[in-house]
Amino acid sequence: MRGPSSPQNWFVNRLQRLRTSSGSPPQAQLLAYDENKVLTRSSLSDLLAGKFTKPPPWERVAAYATACVRAAHDGQIDLSSEEELARLRADHATLTDLFETAVREVRAPAARPSGSRPRPATYRLPPRNINFTGRDAALRELRQRLVSGNDGAMQVVHGLGGVGKTQLAVEYAYLYRSKYRFVGFVDAEDPDLVASQFASLGRELGLAEVSSDQVIPRVYGKLLDHGPWLIIFDNGERPGTLMHALPSGDLGTKGHIIVTTRLRGWSSRAGVIDLDVFTRPEAVELLARRVCGMTTEVADRIAEHLGDLPLALEQAAGYMDYNQTAPEEYLPLLTSRLEDMIALGELADRPTVVVATLWQLSVRRLELQQPQAMRLLELCALLAPEPIPLDLFSGGTETLIAAAADPVAWDTTVGALAGLGLARRGASSLVLHRLVQAAIRAAMPDDVRTDARVRLCRALLAAVPHDVHGDPDARSRWQELLPHALVVTKDEPPTECAAETATLLRLASAFLLSIGDHQVALPLCERALAIDESLEQREAEIGFDLITLAQIHRDRGAPERARPMAERALSLHESCLPANSPVIATDLATLARIRHLLGDHEAAVPLAERALRIDEAAYGPDDPYVSFDLIALASVHLDLGDHAVAVPLISRALRIREASYAPDHLYIGYALLLKARAVHALNDPTAADLARRGALILNTRLGGTHPKTEDAFALANSLLNATTAKGTARSSRSARLAPHTT
Repeated sequence: MRGPSSPQNWFVNRLQRLRTSSGSPPQAQLLAYDENKVLTRSSLSDLLAGKFTKPPPWERVAAYATACVRAAHDGQIDLSSEEELARLRADHATLTDLFETAVREVRAPAARPSGSRPRPATYRLPPRNINFTGRDAALRELRQRLVSGNDGAMQVVHGLGGVGKTQLAVEYAYLYRSKYRFVGFVDAEDPDLVASQFASLGRELGLAEVSSDQVIPRVYGKLLDHGPWLIIFDNGERPGTLMHALPSGDLGTKGHIIVTTRLRGWSSRAGVIDLDVFTRPEAVELLARRVCGMTTEVADRIAEHLGDLPLALEQAAGYMDYNQTAPEEYLPLLTSRLEDMIALGELADRPTVVVATLWQLSVRRLELQQPQAMRLLELCALLAPEPIPLDLFSGGTETLIAAAADPVAWDTTVGALAGLGLARRGASSLVLHRLVQAAIRAAMPDDVRTDARVRLCRALLAAVPHDVHGDPDARSRWQELLPHALVVTKDEPPTECAAETATLLRLASAFLLSIGDHQVALPLCERALAIDESLEQREAEIGFDLITLAQIHRDRGAPERARPMAERALSLHESCLPANSPVIATDLATLARIRHLLGDHEAAVPLAERALRIDEAAYGPDDPYVSFDLIALASVHLDLGDHAVAVPLISRALRIREASYAPDHLYIGYALLLKARAVHALNDPTAADLARRGALILNTRLGGTHPKTEDAFALANSLLNATTAKGTARSSRSARLAPHTT
């Protein structure tokens, strides 16, 4: 059976693409162009179907290619057999002579329509990508820069591997080929091989054999007679490695140079265009064009998992095409087995290129030259594809990277990832593309991966704020670290960090609870409880998990589920902690609110009062934790109808929170809404304004569609209407009682 990367499949793809690009001539037309009668209908069918166990006879391939080129000329389709020659030459040098003969045979009789512009001569220019998508703005910018005259004759296209730099340069060459008389394509990945390619290029231009040290300037000298010209240096290294291949002085006139590279450091030598991944509409367009039955919704989800990386999208399309996998069946494979799927599927014109191995060369260089940077890369690969704060690696008691201890060593370590195009560096963060991360993870030995997970879990636990309610910076810090905490804790934890994983899960759950995201908070805390209950001597931690779960269920409107959890938490903590511990106060306050939600107000009052006494003694009268006890106690008095008792408790809690938190903090919004209900019962006209201020805070923090925000605005509007109605009634009554005058 023919495998996806077999030589047969390579020939089939290449020959079928050649036929498509030549206008899809029928078999009869191709046979008519075969002057030597090498082809027959059966041999042509076998050739295109791949019915051979070894590469087909070269004369048949040459005859077929010659026939396609002639058909293209007759149809006035701009097809150059040099393009196919360049593609075949790379992996199948045996075809070179045959195709060169075909080129000469076709060039001689080819007559052009009157008034048409001659095609430029080309050297190794790859075939045009018939599925090229988007990039209109980048192509326009590249053209504008090259013709600007302000040192724009050389432009560098920089970007992540697989982002489509080469495809952009090749598409530019075809799009603007009428502007050039000669277009050359040089593989610059190995600088030592550039001179030999220039020697071959020189022969294309008619140069006699010259010494290797003179061949490059001689080629540029010859190009002066073929201007305007374009040379593309593909996959270049740092500028210093290519300086010998770039023109100097007058040799660079009448010509443009494009360098594609993953490496930084070119800005002093040329203009640089940073090419990013596809926009989501471009990614969806490519998938819809390439895959039958692809819906916009599924394409959007596939593009999300692949990070909109063009090469990965093409590879995914190739996988679905070859295996006849429906998009709806491919998506769950991608979701659950990303690290495996990036090694599967192939590109028709680059069958050996897959995302899984795309960055191997850079990674090997990093391992050899900067092993500390390699360790940093492995750690980052296990985090989320979001900005990673650099202080995570150096700010804790345990330094994750030894280089972080020295500012210069740390700067060059971080810079190595950015310089090699493996990450984007911000002012205080790094961002890795999700597929770079997947490729690094796939190559990590199990022991290295486990050790990295353990160290990251401990580092994150040290970095996240534990006091979600009392730390004024807790919200912002949690927002930047939460995605990474969720990724590190999503799988079964290694034994070495099971306890730390449980604590990190519970703290993440508590933060999510504080911002009203109960749906995500609940399963995290349930996992924390399951892990803690599987470990020994974790009674206090089990109590923390239980009280957090009780708070989640309480806020989700299920106090009956919350009550046994809160009672068990209180019992556990009273058995292992001092009676005046603030932890017990939290349990008491939580249980008090649950009991009053269940209608047991009389039992709730002593619980809340005891919690308040413990926290005031532990923290002082103005601590944020005291405000929670005050709110819990006030809520019970409100339900008992003791509004005059509740209002000063709420007012005191509100003053504490306004002094402790940002003006738009959720806790201030909740206190304002509670006070609005209380003072409204006492006929205070300020109730509507308090409710509206609270509703606006919830709208800012939770969004306008959140149920709590909608309830808050409903309360504000009802209080405003009630106040307006009372005012109207008073005015009407005053008017009726006023004395008449004449």
